[in-house]
This record gives sequence, C-alpha cells and structure tokens, in this order.
Amino acid sequence: MKVLNYGSLNLDYVYRVDHIIAGGETEATAGMETFPGGKGLNQSIALAKAGAEVYHAGQVGEEGELLIRMCRDAGVHTDYLKKVPGKSGHTIIQVDKNGQNSILLFGGANRSQSKEDADRTISHFGKGDMILLQNEINHLDYLIDRAFEQEMEIALNPSPFDSGLDSCDLNKVSLFFVNEIEGGMISGEKDPDRILDVMKEKYPKAATVLTLGGNGCIYQDAGGRVRQPIFKVPVVDTTAAGDTFTGFFIASIIRKMSPEDGLRLAAKASSIAVSRSGAAPSIPTLAEVEASF
Repeated sequence: MKVLNYGSLNLDYVYRVDHIIAGGETEATAGMETFPGGKGLNQSIALAKAGAEVYHAGQVGEEGELLIRMCRDAGVHTDYLKKVPGKSGHTIIQVDKNGQNSILLFGGANRSQSKEDADRTISHFGKGDMILLQNEINHLDYLIDRAFEQEMEIALNPSPFDSGLDSCDLNKVSLFFVNEIEGGMISGEKDPDRILDVMKEKYPKAATVLTLGGNGCIYQDAGGRVRQPIFKVPVVDTTAAGDTFTGFFIASIIRKMSPEDGLRLAAKASSIAVSRSGAAPSIPTLAEVEASF
C-alpha cells in the first residue's frame, strides 16, 4: 500500500512563553526558534520514519526549500511537491512552561493549489492505496471526491475544524482521526463514548481514532472499541504529538498490526515526540520507538 499525503507544509515560528498570551496582553518571550512543520509535513515524516512508503503532495513558497529538503531527508517521496511564487504557509506558535501550545496559522502556498494538479497527482494512485488529508489546504472536498473515484482508502484528520468541511462528503472517508474538540463538533456530544456512538451512526463504514490528550485514545471499527492510555513522560512540546500518532498508526495498518498493537506503537511514538522540542524534528524513528518498549 502506498500512502499519498496531500497536506500542508509550514515554517513554524516557535516562541517560548511563561503562559499563553491573553487578549490585550504583552509578554516577553524566553526564546524563539524556527522549525519545519505543518500537519501534512509532520504526518508524512512520521509515516516515513515508521517505515511506510509515503508520497507528499502539496506546495511551498519561495522560501520553502527547507521543507522539501526535510521531506527528502526523512525518506518521503517528493515527486508531487511544487515550489510556487509567494510565501509558504507558516505558523506562530506559543509554547508555555508546561509544554502546552497555541497556534496562529497562515495558509500561504498551501491554500493556492489547483484542481488540475490534484487530478494529475491522484491519477497515479488507485485501489489498495490510501490518501491522508487534513484541513490546512484548499480543495479538500474535491480531493475527497477524486480519491473516492480512484477507489483509494481515505483517512481524514479534520483539523482545523471549520466551515470548509461543510462541503466535504464525509461518507466517503474510511478512517477518521479526531480529538475531543473535533469529535464533539462532528457529533454534537462531549462524552467520548457518545462521540463514538454518533460517529458509528453517521459513518457506519468508517473507523475512528479518538484522541483524548492525557486520557489516551480509543479506536472504533465494526469489531468494537480498543482503548490505549498514554505513556507518561516529561512534556516539552506537544505540537507534533497528534501528527506523530497519526503517521505511526497508519503505518501499523500497512504492517497489518492489530488495532491494540497499532495504538500502543502510535502512543509510544507520540510520547517520545512530546519530550522533544519542535514539530517535525521531534518525531522519532521506528527503531527508537521499538527500542523504548
């Protein structure tokens, strides 16, 4: 199985702060660093480091060579990556003394992709392949429709959750990755089990991974539910935790691991990522994860 990750690539400008800034407040930072990131890039790197064959499709701006190089160095295929005029996507990230973050996102090149490029790219994939999508790019609805026509398995992380998802046919999705907020927005529920009940009612053919922060995660498919607690570690930066989890769990599917073993692998990889600084640079290799058990 090949994985086509059609997703964002960002430059992350990370500021260390005592606390997440409030409206009208000015706060001096304890440091500033620039990292390659973006949900798409992070997930592609996690997939590659977990041993999956992953192709990244997307766009960067004039200053985006670092992002392309980061993909290549991690073993991600970059055949469908383009450099275009203008700015790459970027984020301004506050990370507080407890490792929690807040993120301001500028779409840049991620939001100027064409349907023609999507057609050309998706035509190289088909039945037995998977497409991984997030909501940091444009034409998400079109990408879902085209991938479905190609009989690809569709995995969706609907983040950030906004009105752009209203035009998407989510009945075509094979696998959802949602946190409590996104799951609540889709289901109208707050309790994790009720969120999953509604997901099953609305999308009976899809599996769902519901991540619950410090309370671990739950996987649901037609066979039932599997729960996985977190591995407790000192938290440095949670920015890439969810993306690391997503990449390693999809890689476990490709390796035909059981949901129980796949969740455990993904949770362990995520725990290593949060113990390090940065987004993409914090993602561990499969060897590191397996050695940590």
